[in-house]
Amino acid sequence: MPIYDADDVRAFPVEAFADVIEGNAQFASSFTGSDLTGRAAKGLAVVTCMDSRVNPLGLLGMSAGDVKIIRNAGARVTDDVLRTLILASYLLGVNRVLVMPHTDCRMASATESQIHEAIERDFGVDTRSVEFRTVDNQESALITDLVRIRSHPLLPKGLVAGGAIYDVHTGRLIPKAA
Repeated sequence: MPIYDADDVRAFPVEAFADVIEGNAQFASSFTGSDLTGRAAKGLAVVTCMDSRVNPLGLLGMSAGDVKIIRNAGARVTDDVLRTLILASYLLGVNRVLVMPHTDCRMASATESQIHEAIERDFGVDTRSVEFRTVDNQESALITDLVRIRSHPLLPKGLVAGGAIYDVHTGRLIPKAA
């Protein structure tokens, strides 16, 4: 059953986004970033989770314009992340990549089948056609993802890739060898 009918499919849902529009009005009233370019001023791209507890710029001591931030569930290096890193490294000034999963991540708390079962049980939706890329061992998954970056034939040879796990309870970044 569609959420929108034919008459309102193009309408902006004002009530559902009232807080967003108000927040943006406040942001725009003191906006100072008009001089920023699309390039990563610090040459850094961060692959991290979509978890709202992760504030990449804040926890790395960076500012708007410094970093390219790529987010997905579990901070996994997917084909789309690789596509984005290729573009960022050749066109947007990225010369280093930090892959940064975090502690207490939902994608590291259950198996792929358990996540599918929970969604079907709680919401009646069969999601088995989607690979969520859960991880049973974050350090092992981090190593796999770093190898994907370091060995990708289309990424520049000089691109530096490192991994660290962000602890959501302490705010600390824990570098990991790969």
